[in-house]
Amino acid sequence: MQCFKHIALILLLFCVFDANAQQFGQKLEGRVYSQDKDVAATHVSNITTNKGTITDLNGFFKIAVSINDTLVFSAVQYKRKMVVVSPEVYETDLLWVPLEPSLILLDEAIVRPYNLSGDLKRDMGNMKIEPVITAATLGLPNAYVKQKTQNERRLFEADEGKFIYFGRYKLDTLFEPTVEINLNKILNRLTGRTQRLKKYVAIDREIVLLQKINSMYPDSVIVQELKIPEIRIRDFMNYCEVDTSFNDVVETNDVLKIWEFLRENSIIYRKNNELD
Repeated sequence: MQCFKHIALILLLFCVFDANAQQFGQKLEGRVYSQDKDVAATHVSNITTNKGTITDLNGFFKIAVSINDTLVFSAVQYKRKMVVVSPEVYETDLLWVPLEPSLILLDEAIVRPYNLSGDLKRDMGNMKIEPVITAATLGLPNAYVKQKTQNERRLFEADEGKFIYFGRYKLDTLFEPTVEINLNKILNRLTGRTQRLKKYVAIDREIVLLQKINSMYPDSVIVQELKIPEIRIRDFMNYCEVDTSFNDVVETNDVLKIWEFLRENSIIYRKNNELD
C-alpha cells in the first residue's frame, strides 16, 4: 500500500512538472515553404506573447511558444497564415508551414497621357501647347549672339579696342586732357600673336565648314558620285577650300547649292590630277 502511494505521488509530480513546462513554453522549430521557394525573411509572430522572428534563407525558424498560442506567418509575396499551437503542434519536432502566393488583382485601367483620345484631329485641337521659353522669346539682349570659340576669345582679348584713347578726367574742379595707349594690342601686333590667332580662327571656321559637308555627304557619296578616290578626299576638300566662294557657299546650308559647288570643283580636280 505504501509503495502504491509513492508511485501515485511520483505520477502526480510528473504531471505537475509537465503542465508547468507547457505553461512556461518551449522553442518551437519549423520551416516555411512555397512553390517559388522565395521564403527568406518571412515574418513569424507569436501574437499571444507579442514575440517574433524571421526565417533564414531556407525558411527555417525558431520561436518560443506555449499551447494555445497563435502564430502568424506573413510576407509581401504570400497570403497571411495563422497557426494555433495545439498539443500536436507543440510536441512536433519540426513544424512545416506551407505558404500560398498572394495575387493582387487590379481593375483594368487605360492610361492615356495628356487625356488623348486617339483621334489625331481632335487631340490636336484640344492640346494646349505652352510656348517654348528661350533667350529669344524672352527678348534678352544676347539672344542672337553667336558664342565665340576659344581662339576667337583669345583674338578678341589680344586685339580689342583702339591703339590710343583720348579723354578727359575730372580732378576736383579741373579738367585735364589724358592719353591712354593700348599696350596689349600693340605688343600682340608686334610679336605676331594677333596674326597667329587670326590664322587659328580661320582654321577653326574651315574645320566647322568641312564637318558640315561631311555630315551632308558621306565619303561613300564623294567616291561614288564625284569619282574622288577615298585616299584623295581630304586633298580634294583642301582644294575646294582654296576657292574664294567656299565659305559663302557652305554657310548658305543649301544642300543642292553646296553639291553643285563640289561637283564643279571635282571635275577640275580630277582633270588636274589625271583621275579621269
